[in-house]
Amino acid sequence: MDRASETKLTPFAWFKENLLSFFFALFLFFVIRSSVVEAFKIPSGSMIPTLMIGDHLLVNKFAYGLKIPFSEWVADHPVYWIKRLPPTRGDVIVFVYPKDESLYYIKRVVGTPGDTVEVRSKILYLNGKPVDRHPLEKTASEALFKSLGDQKYNSESLTIYREKLASSEHLMMTDRHSYLGENFPAVKIPPDHLFVMGDNRDFSNDSRFWGFVPYTHVKGKATFIWLSYWPQFSESRLTWHSERIGLSIH
Repeated sequence: MDRASETKLTPFAWFKENLLSFFFALFLFFVIRSSVVEAFKIPSGSMIPTLMIGDHLLVNKFAYGLKIPFSEWVADHPVYWIKRLPPTRGDVIVFVYPKDESLYYIKRVVGTPGDTVEVRSKILYLNGKPVDRHPLEKTASEALFKSLGDQKYNSESLTIYREKLASSEHLMMTDRHSYLGENFPAVKIPPDHLFVMGDNRDFSNDSRFWGFVPYTHVKGKATFIWLSYWPQFSESRLTWHSERIGLSIH
């Protein structure tokens, strides 16, 4: 009976074949990470109540165009094969922090090129008109505060609102005892720039303090939460939010 011939690889040939496969997989991983999708973790509370500390997100880098992989490594800005519409009001974006390009920030777009942005008594104004907002129902607010697992988040000092930007509605929060961001003078957004703010309005380092975000600094649009946990080593405690897994980001 005939037998199929068996080819045995030498140790060197086996190593070479697997090494090439490894480098190809690694290259493919970095191509996807550079141009299509990337994971980010929320390190601070500036986007509460929309995003919590410890939320792990997937960011869609194709949302605003298909970038040539690694193009920002050889140029001072990303180069795109396919350009799509730029970020719009209400989008939650990840971007390179203009004051320190080694850092990534995540905020909500509240103004686009040509808009005039102003804050009066903690109310956001766009082009001279107040942005529509309404307090969140009491039961819903209390449930949200409880889910945060921290006594400093409570209805005695904080108010959660439903705010509407264009066709997008989201939650945002103000602190009645904080006056740092109570007012902000009207500014007009220049071409190819964005004005961003955190949803935790009184505890967010955003465009009110350091200026606009250039289009070229935008990394992508936050899409959904794939994991949510926060280890607090100083208190030997792990906060786990299984109910947040799979939530879309609005």
